[in-house]
Amino acid sequence: MSEINRETKETQITCKLDITGSGQSSIDTGVGFFDHMLEALSKHSGIDLDITCKGDLHIDAHHSVEDCGIVIGKALREEIFPIKEVERYGNATVVMDEAATTCALDLSNRPFLVYDVKVFGKVGEFDVELAEEFFHALTLNAGITCHIINDRGTNKHHILEATFKAFAVALRRALVENKKIGIPSTKGVL
Repeated sequence: MSEINRETKETQITCKLDITGSGQSSIDTGVGFFDHMLEALSKHSGIDLDITCKGDLHIDAHHSVEDCGIVIGKALREEIFPIKEVERYGNATVVMDEAATTCALDLSNRPFLVYDVKVFGKVGEFDVELAEEFFHALTLNAGITCHIINDRGTNKHHILEATFKAFAVALRRALVENKKIGIPSTKGVL
């Protein structure tokens, strides 16, 4: 289990994360829809996640969402690397009613994000462009190469929920144990 604390003038965050968990979560960021998305990420990845964020929500949710991505990414990096005996690659397409989103990722230790989810506006009080900020911060700090592509959909809630779940399922698949492979790289290290 990794525990990361981050305190800035904008946010105070405590995070506990266990990649060998069972998808249990305790989430309190002060941003309702974001809490819902992090609960889905935990559940569908099988990762236990306990995160509390006190942020400058009187301004908006940007700092809270981005900084949670930083902290979760750092905790994932601690849990994943040095990488060995896992599949390394994962992909998933998740549908939610009319929406479908695909995620393909590589536990590469080379962060890169392709995020092609064209939604605009709000879901509740959540600015939907903050989802990209979250995934950018998470992948950068975790050392994950990640491509998230929304295939179709019209309902913003469904599109974003399919996005978080697709990432979660792809991550779960990348973390599947594979003892045959040792270190999953021809370089011998990631």
